[in-house]
Amino acid sequence: MKAILYKDGCTADELKIGEVEKPKPNNKQILVKVNAAGVNRADVMQREGKYPPPKGASPILGLEISGIVDETGSGVTKWKTGDKMFGLIPGGGYAEYAVIDEEMAMPIPNNLSMAEAAAIPEVFLTAYQALIYYGKIQIGETVLIHAGASGVGTAAIQIAKEMKAHIVVTASQEKARCMH
Repeated sequence: MKAILYKDGCTADELKIGEVEKPKPNNKQILVKVNAAGVNRADVMQREGKYPPPKGASPILGLEISGIVDETGSGVTKWKTGDKMFGLIPGGGYAEYAVIDEEMAMPIPNNLSMAEAAAIPEVFLTAYQALIYYGKIQIGETVLIHAGASGVGTAAIQIAKEMKAHIVVTASQEKARCMH
């Protein structure tokens, strides 16, 4: 299968399309025909050699995917071939096919395209976890969001708005200039 390959420390212009072995799903994984993959800071840092993939993860870049279930592991109960999904993976998204644990996959809402769905998992799950799960933000509270011009920051702002929170945001001088 085709995948985007890199060497540690390379620039974006040095990414190459190459051939790699198609992954196989284990008992609780699904094999996804990738339609879209998100691009985020962790991918850039990994390409630059500053963020190694987790132990046992694919060395191929890409933490966020959307696509169609192509095959399921023998223990998968929530997905079937042909289902549309999106989710967060530890690597391997910049390829024709990727594997994801069935518990990390989510159905794509009808109002989202595949590309939109692929841009959600990393930033929105991180922001949701920080604000709702750990922060336990309540409707109408005040929330301080650092790095508000980042991917996670912009996701946190959207979640906080849904919670009708009073939002205070910080951003670097460089990014703040870009926002005006």
